[in-house]
Formats: sequence, structure tokens, C-alpha cells
Amino acid sequence: MEEVFDWLLNLVAGNPWTYLVITGVSGGDVVLPLLPSETVVITASVIAARGSLAISIIVAAAIVGAFAGDNVSFWLGRRWGPAVAGWLFRGEQGRARLQWAEGAITRRGPLLIFVGRFIPGGRTVSTFAAGTMGMPYRRFLAADGLAAVSWGVYASMLGYLGGAPFQHSLWKPLAVSLGIALAVSLAGEAYRRLQRRRGKDVLGDQLDPEGREAPR
Repeated sequence: MEEVFDWLLNLVAGNPWTYLVITGVSGGDVVLPLLPSETVVITASVIAARGSLAISIIVAAAIVGAFAGDNVSFWLGRRWGPAVAGWLFRGEQGRARLQWAEGAITRRGPLLIFVGRFIPGGRTVSTFAAGTMGMPYRRFLAADGLAAVSWGVYASMLGYLGGAPFQHSLWKPLAVSLGIALAVSLAGEAYRRLQRRRGKDVLGDQLDPEGREAPR
């Protein structure tokens, strides 16, 4: 466990390059979901609570990175949907998630984009599906702007406020903050899976067995 924390602290050491790392990882994890964006933002924010980094710049860097990454995913879907989908959404489960998102995006696009940012892999599939399904770009920008700002503030404040009471310890606020972030993500994914098993999309619309909205 200590080795993991040491790696995180070295990655977001208190220097100006940290802000570029936050921006890059926050944007890159949309296309490469294995990049730990929440983890990096939370860790940097815990360090900011100790005075080594500026929390305002961390928030801005997280928002800019998230917004940029979402837009890259959107345009990948819009321009090269089928070709890129085979790379981003491999396997039966990945294709099923994309099919579900493409159906849901046509009914509740803005809300899906917002909710998807807080679900593991959700930010990738929701923004990509918005592109493949031809969601108007202005509508996407408005929804994604709100989602990126909300996520950036949420992840940053989770680490910053969690780190403030533990001035003499780094691993405790990190463990608590990362645990809360993981719980929120898992809760969102669990709800989505439960609704799907009940024959609904994540927003409560009835679906047919293939994941499309059932006639009313």
C-alpha cells in the first residue's frame, strides 16, 4: 500500500509540472480509461491542502482536461465511429455498453453525459455514443461543460477537504478520499446494472430485450 501512495505522490509532486499531468490524465482517461484521473486529481488536492499546490489551478486543470478529453471522444465517434468502436469497446460486454448508450443518448442525451462522467467507463461510452448518434454539438457542449465542471470540482474538493484535517499524514486522507470516490463510482455502476436487468435504461426508460426503448 505504501508503494502505491509513494508512486502517486511522486507523480503529483508539488511542482508546476503537476498541473500539466492533471490536465493530461484527466483528458486521456476518456480515451484510455485505465488512466487514474480521479486518483491523480484527489492526490494532488490532498497535497494542496498542505500548501504545496494551488487548489484553484488543480480545479481548473481537471476541468480543462476532462472537457478536452470528452470532446476528443465525441469527435472520434462522429468522424470514425465504427472503426474506433472496435478498438475502444472490445468484447461482447464492451459492444453491449456502446449499444445501450447509443439507445439512451437519443432519449436523455445531456443527462446521460452528466451521469456517465461519474461512472467507470461511462464518460467514454456516453461521449462516444453522442458522436456516433449525431447529437448536436452545441447541445453536447452545454451538457459536457456542466459535467466537466461538476466532476472537476467534486474530485478536487474531495481530496482538498479530506486532506485539511490530516496535516501530519498523507496516506490517511488519500485512503479516505479515494475510498469515497470508489464508492460513488461503484454505486453509480451498480444502479445502472440493476436498472438494465429490470429492463430499463439508467434513467428509467423501459427497454426491449436488445436494449432499445420499448414501445408505449
